[in-house]
Amino acid sequence: MATFLYKVGRLAFRRRWLMVLLWVVVFGGAGVAASSAPTPPADTFSMPGTESQKAFDLLEKKFPDASADGASARVVVRAPEGGKISAPAQKADVDALVGQLKKSPQVVSVSDPFATKTVSKDGSTAYAVATYKVPAAEVGDKAHQALDDALADARDAGLKAEAGGDAVKVDAAMKGTGEQIGIIISAVVLVLTFGSVIAAGMPLLTALIGVGIGISAITALGTTLGLSSTTSTLAMMLGLAVGIDYALFIVSRYRAELTEGRDRADAAGRAVGTAGSAVVFAGLTVIVALAGLAVVNIPMLTKMGLAAAGTVAVAVLVALTFVPALLAFAPVKVLRRRDRKHFTGKPLTARQQRKAAKRAAKDARRKPNLGSRWARYVLRHPVAVLVVAVVGLGAVAVPAASLELGLPGEGTMATDTTQRKAYDMLSESFGDGFNGPLMITVEGQDAKAAAETVGKRLAGQDGVTTVTPATANEAGDTAILNVVPATGPTDAATEDLVRSIRGQAAGFQADTGAEVLVTGQTAMFIDFSKTLDDALLPYLGLIVGLAFLLLMVVFRSILVPLKAALGFLLSVTAALGAVVAVFQWGWLAEVFGVDQPSPIMSTMPIFMIGVVFGLAMDYEVFLVTRMREAYVHGARPGEAVVTGFRYGGRVVAAAAAIMISVFSGFIVEDNDFVKMIGFGLAAAVLFDAFIVRMTIVPALFALLGKSAWWLPRWLDRLLPDLDVEGAKLSRKDRAEVPAGRMAPRREHQLIN
Repeated sequence: MATFLYKVGRLAFRRRWLMVLLWVVVFGGAGVAASSAPTPPADTFSMPGTESQKAFDLLEKKFPDASADGASARVVVRAPEGGKISAPAQKADVDALVGQLKKSPQVVSVSDPFATKTVSKDGSTAYAVATYKVPAAEVGDKAHQALDDALADARDAGLKAEAGGDAVKVDAAMKGTGEQIGIIISAVVLVLTFGSVIAAGMPLLTALIGVGIGISAITALGTTLGLSSTTSTLAMMLGLAVGIDYALFIVSRYRAELTEGRDRADAAGRAVGTAGSAVVFAGLTVIVALAGLAVVNIPMLTKMGLAAAGTVAVAVLVALTFVPALLAFAPVKVLRRRDRKHFTGKPLTARQQRKAAKRAAKDARRKPNLGSRWARYVLRHPVAVLVVAVVGLGAVAVPAASLELGLPGEGTMATDTTQRKAYDMLSESFGDGFNGPLMITVEGQDAKAAAETVGKRLAGQDGVTTVTPATANEAGDTAILNVVPATGPTDAATEDLVRSIRGQAAGFQADTGAEVLVTGQTAMFIDFSKTLDDALLPYLGLIVGLAFLLLMVVFRSILVPLKAALGFLLSVTAALGAVVAVFQWGWLAEVFGVDQPSPIMSTMPIFMIGVVFGLAMDYEVFLVTRMREAYVHGARPGEAVVTGFRYGGRVVAAAAAIMISVFSGFIVEDNDFVKMIGFGLAAAVLFDAFIVRMTIVPALFALLGKSAWWLPRWLDRLLPDLDVEGAKLSRKDRAEVPAGRMAPRREHQLIN
């Protein structure tokens, strides 16, 4: 592979205009396709194979006029302190509110709280439900404004009026700020790392182009593949982070090859052949982890994972071809100013190459960098460093034992939002379970009679507050009734109630001949969490297994992939612990802008596992590949570790800092899920890059010695030799240099 990628990099460098033109055409074509594509479809949520989804599909089929997928707003009104909502003056104000809502754009119907008897027992509070003919994502600005105006008029009349439901507008004032903050911080880190504005600008430029192509492609294929506008959120976050990192490694390796006496085209080829090989395998691990989300069998997660995987694939291609082409336009200016004086712009002779190699060796002996010094320290104290690092991460991971999963709802919103106020008013006046009613569908020949029988039995069941009268469709073969639990939507007792009703379904069918299904938002949340729980272990096994095989091929070792996987589990657990401490327990909530501590979103663990695993393997590949390269070129195990840190430590630290800054930028977003995943990924990269990969990994190498690279001979013969470390390129050097002219270059000779 190194030889093939060497040719790719050299070709891109020498044919820079053609390569740039090709990428400009691709970028422009994707942009044109995106601009001419139809509006992306609205977000849809489905869970194939679950009872909730089966019942929901039945409702859409049997009650076509009910707008089963239409948005709704539940408007809650309360009389002034001590008053009754049914008093003449207040009743008139409520009637005016209902009339105003009926005239609002996109509204199909509005219930009258006095006709439907949705008035609290104390007579102080009532609610009306406005049903819209379009899904929540398609409710327009005029409809949102009409709802806001109706609430304002009711408040002016003296009522306390609030609204909840998916038709109510959710503010997103900070939307789009996250990536801007990440880019700015990344630029600063790159300038400090490279000491050259041109070198710092290349990773930013190529990453933006790669993300632009990926996002444009998602938009262009939105209607065809059912990709909503939010599908690109993860793709943008990851594409930007890995795009900068992959280009960073190519540019950094090019600079190292130049300073060691390589011809510029040859340096570009070798940068792509060596660092590019690491980019390919690092990208593959990320792609495997993201594409593996398909095993969860939730279309929304599958689409997000595949879209992000496609964007990462584009980032890999950009790094391998576009980056070396850009290097050709400024082959020497990417170096620090003090290093440029040794380059005249002409190809170096063999003598000049030897002098450059000696100069690099002398610099290495005189000025060991921070990476080398840290590696030597760890090699001298491996046990102490290992214990401190593992215990420290273990302490951070402790809160993960208290992890509570749930899905965001109005009960977890900030207390100053109208949705949260409406939620609290309903809980106070109608009971906690009123915000999470269960919908029971009954399908059979005489559905209404069967539903009435089911309703009578459920009304006497523990945990049930009320059961509404059954409503049948025109054909009479399907009926629905609502069950209001005594406990709230996120209460464990409500989940037990759902299981109990479903457990009685067979008995109901035997007695009435009708099929009984349970759905509703609460039931869907329960099914969603169960689906994720059931998929977690298969998903973890899939991505860890595939990545283990991939890393075994790359490093030709069993213990290196094993410790890479174990280190990932440690870092992801610690990251989940940090998420629990901040978002569930409320530690430092004000610092991170957490309005309301609440259970962690059910999707968070599986997202964390998928994304963090891919990123963790990135740093493992980048850092350990350099160690492997030195080892196969003749260095002792300890020397190989120091060499890896000398040439890779600074760059890995910069890459991690860039990823942390990109992910941290999304913490300022108003979207709870984006904020949480941005924080979680930033914490995971911090723990994995600086503690696991740069502390625990060298300590383990020090303890394992040569056995770290052990591989059974029979397995070594079976595995393909992909030459990721560039051994064939080194043999090519020795074959091309005349005898006595230049000694084989061995990187470990730079380290005493």
